[in-house]
Amino acid sequence: MGKGQATRALVLEHGLEVASELGLEALTIGTLAERAQLSKSGLYAHFSSKEDLQCQVLDAGAARFELEVMAPAIAQPRGLPRVEAIQRGWMRWETEVLAGGCPFIAAAAEYDDREGPVRDRAEHHIGRMVAAVERAASIAVEEGHFRADLDVQQFAFELWGIVLGYQQFARLLRHPDAATMTLRAFADLNARAAA
Repeated sequence: MGKGQATRALVLEHGLEVASELGLEALTIGTLAERAQLSKSGLYAHFSSKEDLQCQVLDAGAARFELEVMAPAIAQPRGLPRVEAIQRGWMRWETEVLAGGCPFIAAAAEYDDREGPVRDRAEHHIGRMVAAVERAASIAVEEGHFRADLDVQQFAFELWGIVLGYQQFARLLRHPDAATMTLRAFADLNARAAA
C-alpha cells in the first residue's frame, strides 16, 4: 500500500469514528482534518465533496462490518450456527466495535427522509446487510435447521428489529439487561423458525 492509499485508509478510519460518534452530518472535511491531524487541502486530494466523503465512509463501514460480523459468521458451519454467529456478531458490532455504535443506524435516522447519494449509499449497505441475513436463513432452511416454509424476508425483518431494539436499549437507555433480552429475542426468533 502506497503512502497515499495508507493516508486515505487512515482518514476513512477516522471518518468512520466520527460518523459513529456524531453522525454523518458532523462529518466534514474540517472535522476530519482535525481528527486525523491533516490539512484540509490534503483531504481535498482524497474527496471531491462532503457527500463523496460521507459515501466513502459508509463504504468503509460496510467493509468493516464484513470483516467484523460476516467473515467470522461465514467461517461457521452452514445453517443455524452461521445465523447465530451473525446475531452475536451484530450485537458486538452495535456496542463494541465502534465507540459510537453503528454508523448505518445513525445514517438511517439522519437520511431516511432525504434524497441524494448519501441516502442511496446508506440504503444500499443496509439492504446488503438484510439480504445477507435472508441468505443465511435460506441456507438454514436448506440444511434442515429451519422449516421449509420459512418466510426469510420476515425472518430478516424481525432480526433487524431486534438489532435496532438492542442498539437503543444498550446505548441510549443503558439498560443493564439489554444483552440478555436480545439473546432471548434471537433464541425465540430461531425457535419459531426451527424445522
